[in-house]
Amino acid sequence: MHSLILHPDCRPGPITSVTASLRATPNGCQAEFRLHGDISAIKVPDTAIPERRDFLWQTTCFEIFWQPDGGTWYREFNLSPSSKWACYDFDHFRLNSRDAPVEAIAVASVHSADELVLRADIMAVLRDPAQVALNGIVEDLEGNIQFWALAFPHGKPEFHSEVCRKLRVERGA
Repeated sequence: MHSLILHPDCRPGPITSVTASLRATPNGCQAEFRLHGDISAIKVPDTAIPERRDFLWQTTCFEIFWQPDGGTWYREFNLSPSSKWACYDFDHFRLNSRDAPVEAIAVASVHSADELVLRADIMAVLRDPAQVALNGIVEDLEGNIQFWALAFPHGKPEFHSEVCRKLRVERGA
């Protein structure tokens, strides 16, 4: 598991730590995210029918950014505890966003008083080797947002920045 850091402009809240892991599979990847803290004090989207949905990042959700070596193209996955998901391709930093092709995404989450665990099994073409970002967005019950990542660029929280892509993924490595 990798420990994510809280963006320095975010104030402490009910979540005290976030960890994440990712494993490349022959048909895509598997990811796990864990929130630790007072789960009753954050907004956890209700379980819903699994489907592609935009704007999941506006409340508690998790993100994966996957950028293969040798270019500027990257793919973004948004994964909600509700089981909804989104997947976008970009040609360059926030340029030409479009729905990305995926075979299937299964998202499941469980939570207790002090932990929320989300697991995702993603079946999609993901070229490697790649630089990957693992991110968390946490909204508390008062509407405050915390941004968590492996790393951040200077300034505002910007998950699309290559600076966030600190995890090296290579099948067979």
